[in-house]
Amino acid sequence: MADSTRPLLSGSNSSESKLPLPRSLDETIEQCIGNFGWAQFLQAALVSLAWVFDAQQTFITVFTDSQPTWHCVDSDRFNFICNSSSNLCTLPNQAWSWDFNPHVSIISEWGLQCASSLLKGLPASSFFLGCLIGGLALSTLADSSLGRKNMLMLSCLIMSLSSMLTAFSTSIWVYAFLRFLNGFGRATVGTCALVLSTELVGKKWRGQVGAMGFFCFTLGFLSLPILGYVNNGNSWRYLYVWTTIPTLIYCSLVRIFVRESPRWLIVKGRKEEAISILHSIASNAITTSFSNLSLDVQEDQTKSNPDVYDALKILVRKPWSLRRLLAVMAVGFGIGMVYYGMPLALANLNFNLYLGVVFNALSEFPAFLITFFFIDKINRRDALIGFTALSGVSSVLIAALGQKIGSLQIVLELVSFFSACTAFNMTLIYTIELFPTCVRNSAIAMVRQALVFGGVFSPVMVAAGRENQFWSYGLFGLVIGLFGLFVVGLPETRGTVLCDTMDEEEYKNLAKEQNIGE
Repeated sequence: MADSTRPLLSGSNSSESKLPLPRSLDETIEQCIGNFGWAQFLQAALVSLAWVFDAQQTFITVFTDSQPTWHCVDSDRFNFICNSSSNLCTLPNQAWSWDFNPHVSIISEWGLQCASSLLKGLPASSFFLGCLIGGLALSTLADSSLGRKNMLMLSCLIMSLSSMLTAFSTSIWVYAFLRFLNGFGRATVGTCALVLSTELVGKKWRGQVGAMGFFCFTLGFLSLPILGYVNNGNSWRYLYVWTTIPTLIYCSLVRIFVRESPRWLIVKGRKEEAISILHSIASNAITTSFSNLSLDVQEDQTKSNPDVYDALKILVRKPWSLRRLLAVMAVGFGIGMVYYGMPLALANLNFNLYLGVVFNALSEFPAFLITFFFIDKINRRDALIGFTALSGVSSVLIAALGQKIGSLQIVLELVSFFSACTAFNMTLIYTIELFPTCVRNSAIAMVRQALVFGGVFSPVMVAAGRENQFWSYGLFGLVIGLFGLFVVGLPETRGTVLCDTMDEEEYKNLAKEQNIGE
């Protein structure tokens, strides 16, 4: 098998080297579809829309689980014990009242204002726990049996149905369980959307298409303050309904209009379907013969993927693949801690919470623009080291300043969050380029698991940071700065051809090392 893939990467000294070498799958696809046209754009845009709903479900609890504002009851009896700085839990129930209907938040509706931090944080923790388990349980299905499109549709369907059921929760326990299911389904939405959209185009537009998903995630994040403002004073349940209906409609659009990845189809031996899809999304009249495309790709994957979780076994079986996976997962853990922790920690700053959330969402736009316009010009390793270091330094400075200079703190917070967002985007694109098609979706899923795992620790650190900001912003900065250094030993992938099998990736690395040695 190894010899059968060698001609894809290197020449030969035999007489056979005089014959034209078969094109790699990446080159064949790029020549077939031609330039990036409307067909590929519409496919990539529709797939990337999944990130909008992903972002909404990730951050929706910032508003549904928040503690509403309250006021003292205008009564001579309670005026001497009640004021705006009072501890709500030390006051008699008759001394205060919520500013809005109690149904605006789960905290006020179920009387959780004086409950333990563990109980109030249970729904958010359950969501991230669901993301972890869902990523482990579902991630390899997109590489093995279901494919990218079906996995994307299934994930969105689970996410939307569980979100709709969440609107009918009767207690904090039912609510937390449904948030767990929501996280379980949501775990692979971004992964499948990113991999599917980038596999529909050649390497020239890979970075820009990947950045489209990040832009849609930003739109979803930014839509939440708008929905929260429109829903101001109404039940928190409406937020789940309003975010569910568009997601259900989106599932139908994916089923009808989205095409499966031609790369995955060829790897699975479904060559005729792949050819039909490639011709349907071609931007010009180019007709490419697939007679030179090696069928060994098909045979290799038929033998090496006997079960749905074999892609994960292949990832850890090769030493070079395991080293890459552990390194990018370590980087992802540090980035995830800051990315998911920063919005939660806004309440610890001397700044308006809702305005801070809007600023955080808006800061993702420049992160997207940098990724979109400069992805072809930026070395992946250097960019990740630079942005994680900038985020780390800014975060540590927030803890060092304390509450003395509130305006400077929010500026540093935005710089840190923006840097983490850019590093987040770069990490996912870098992972796509580090691993071949047969395990790419699984590798991306594992990195996203590491990102979410970093987010699991964030609420605990944020709670501890209410007393001392070192335990939140200080640790955020140290973790992302140090873990960002794990990319030092990884290969640079800017401008490289995507490989499809593990053997092909190995031969590419060997050829690169031989060229460097010469």
